[in-house]
Amino acid sequence: MIICYLDAFSGLSGDMLVGALADAGADSGAIRAGVESLGIGTTVSFERVTRRGLAAMKFRVAAPVETKHRHLSGIVKLIEGAELSAEARANAVRVFRRLAEAEAAVHGVEIERVHFHEAGAADSIADVVGACLGFALLGVDAIRCSAVNVGSGTVESEHGTLPVPAPATEALLRGRPVYARGPAMELTTPTGAAVAVTLAEDFGAMPAMRIQKTGYGAGDRDFAAHANVLRVLVGEPTGAREATTVTVIECNIDDQSPQVLGFVLERLMDAGALDASLQPIGMKKGRPGTLLRVIAQPEDRERLAAIVFAETSTLGVRSYHAERMVEARELVEVKTQYGSVRVKITGSGQMAPEYEDCRALALATGVPLKTILAEATYEYQKSNR
Repeated sequence: MIICYLDAFSGLSGDMLVGALADAGADSGAIRAGVESLGIGTTVSFERVTRRGLAAMKFRVAAPVETKHRHLSGIVKLIEGAELSAEARANAVRVFRRLAEAEAAVHGVEIERVHFHEAGAADSIADVVGACLGFALLGVDAIRCSAVNVGSGTVESEHGTLPVPAPATEALLRGRPVYARGPAMELTTPTGAAVAVTLAEDFGAMPAMRIQKTGYGAGDRDFAAHANVLRVLVGEPTGAREATTVTVIECNIDDQSPQVLGFVLERLMDAGALDASLQPIGMKKGRPGTLLRVIAQPEDRERLAAIVFAETSTLGVRSYHAERMVEARELVEVKTQYGSVRVKITGSGQMAPEYEDCRALALATGVPLKTILAEATYEYQKSNR
């Protein structure tokens, strides 16, 4: 299995992605031939450049000036008629459908009535097709992406001056981890966002992998503070424990009933928190208090923080990113004299019966919970001697 990790510390655009994939070893001649087979008058080239002293590949597209806008159906027809691999063709169509859905939502129209402006231009079509070809040429099976630096400030478009991230970019990246750092300008484009959101399985920390190839795709500008490049890391997954990015939400509470706090934990877990806990603490003026801590997926931060505000007396919360080490694990089912219980098995061979299964059997049978836990452990160990 081949993994490609997109490290979007300086944003993400279509041309940066194609350049990075070519720099990582994707055949630039094959990318050029595939893009030019679209028949839209584009010619493409690859150029070695540096960004803050870092060697990178710049993907350039020369295209005729266009005076008309394209619809999704016309772009799909172009892609389906080009000389592309089946995988690259299918992925390119998927990307433009996703982009059309975002544009339709932003403008409040049906998807087939969307007029592609900047994203429908020949160079953007070349970027999407080139990226999909690059992934296929490298034999990539799975794509992961970092949190995305979207930039800040404003950007000029056919709709006038828009805030960064542009509405279509924001719609595409909704629910994914993003941030703004660096110069006040657009760093992530709708085209780049559409490719990542459509093809990446997940957004967050780098997966556990053995790196085989690295590529750097250059942006147009050379910034003073950091290298304006997109980095791709290509390699194989390893059996190492995986680091995933989580968001930690915390607040201190000193004026609430323990009964209410217990209910808050139940609500947070039911709403999708990865974990939630209460910890006794000493607060200012010698008052005893409670630290409420919630571990969540980054995309769930706002929703879970809203529950904390609604259900507790706190006037503010803290949130920050952390890495969570996750060991590979699987569930197997064992039969006990009281019923079936799922048992969680880790990659290192540790096991633990699922609490909720054992709890349900204890309530249904009247047998003590500790007895059912011990029985499930015994049955698993007996079947794996």
